[in-house]
Amino acid sequence: NSRTISLLSQLEKINSDSVLGESDSARHVTSKILHLVQSQEKTRKEMTSKGSTGIEVILSTLEVKCFNSFGCGFIAVLLFIIMKCCGRRASVLVTKGGTQILLQLLLTASKDSPPNEELMVLLHTLLAKIGPKDKKIGVKARINGVLNISLNLVKHNLQNHRLVLPCLQVLRVYSTNSVNAVSLGKNGVVELMFKIIGPFSKRNTSLMKVALDTLAALLKSKTNARRAVDRGYVQALITIYVDWHRHDNRHRYMLIRKGVLQCIKSVTNIKLGRKAFLDANGMKILYNTSQECLAVRTLDPLVNTSSLIMRKCFPKNRLPLPTIKSAFHFQLPVIPASGPVAQLYNLPPDVDDVVDESDDNDDAETESEIETEIDDDKDQHYKNDDIETDINKLKPRQELGRSIEELKMYEQFFPELSENFQEWDLVSKEPKPFVPDANLSGPIVVPTASEE
Repeated sequence: NSRTISLLSQLEKINSDSVLGESDSARHVTSKILHLVQSQEKTRKEMTSKGSTGIEVILSTLEVKCFNSFGCGFIAVLLFIIMKCCGRRASVLVTKGGTQILLQLLLTASKDSPPNEELMVLLHTLLAKIGPKDKKIGVKARINGVLNISLNLVKHNLQNHRLVLPCLQVLRVYSTNSVNAVSLGKNGVVELMFKIIGPFSKRNTSLMKVALDTLAALLKSKTNARRAVDRGYVQALITIYVDWHRHDNRHRYMLIRKGVLQCIKSVTNIKLGRKAFLDANGMKILYNTSQECLAVRTLDPLVNTSSLIMRKCFPKNRLPLPTIKSAFHFQLPVIPASGPVAQLYNLPPDVDDVVDESDDNDDAETESEIETEIDDDKDQHYKNDDIETDINKLKPRQELGRSIEELKMYEQFFPELSENFQEWDLVSKEPKPFVPDANLSGPIVVPTASEE
């Protein structure tokens, strides 16, 4: 009989009335619920408690009613509930089908010209909050056809940071799916990210951080990484990192600097990216910047990420080789005049001894990235190929340390392993002949309790 239950019951009556499209009563109920949610923790707990139908009523209202006048209020209610206790309450919203309803709402709202900015901000903010709790949100967004809605909003509102920030947060969630990353890359999302990130500036650092995280997720796709290399973005990333390193004297923007390094780390997963990194003198630049960061303990994440990038991109050599690149020299006893060993010994110092063939089969991998829904169920049905499942292979093979002939000398100490034991007669001290028991030839009869 609380005030919240009374308002929710009024809202259910409004939903059941098909004549009332947009009504003053709906707006009144919306404002009352929003006020209670914002002012009372009891109301928030009551709407998300076990057995409560508060979330279902709000979601059904957003699904069946015209929301132009009061939809923002309901989304604000959901957003305020989620922000106060993001983890558990976001999961409640996901389990009740909130993701699908919000995506449909986003698709409907995008058809307005121009779209309602306030509604778009609230929708994207709420989707960004519940996205990490819904492992299938990337697939749902692609099926509902809303991938490009957020991208187009960013393209046409680059100066409107209030709208761009939640849109980038949603794109970051979408990009965790490889198929979505390839699709967004074809529509120019990589080029768009480089319009947002830039040299050192104390303005809009939160927007810069989200853009870098989104770009790092997108560049994990080899197709997008090649696109970035072809447009010379590896050199741009190194330049941006150096600029932030030089100007961030108080180390307040370490996360942004780490975000740039994560983008470089993603793009150097392919051979073209590593080559572009070396051509841009990235090895020397990261080494020098890492040396300057060693004195500050809080910058250890930058040093660790830089070390991973340098180890990945450093030319690989076989050891041991008597070349200028080798730290060890071993004299081989016999070196044929012609052969692979002699060819390696005769290589000039500036030639790599190991050819990088890691990306030779990438064409097939690129095609597999944009196939149907192969990777849609990876999160729920993940199979680790590194785990051996054959029981016969898992059994240890017991091999004798000595041959059978050598072990025969120990037979006298372990007669139970070789002799055939029989029952002995204690009087004659000879083995008794084996006579089968006649009673055992017939069926076994179990005595009853009276017979016992």
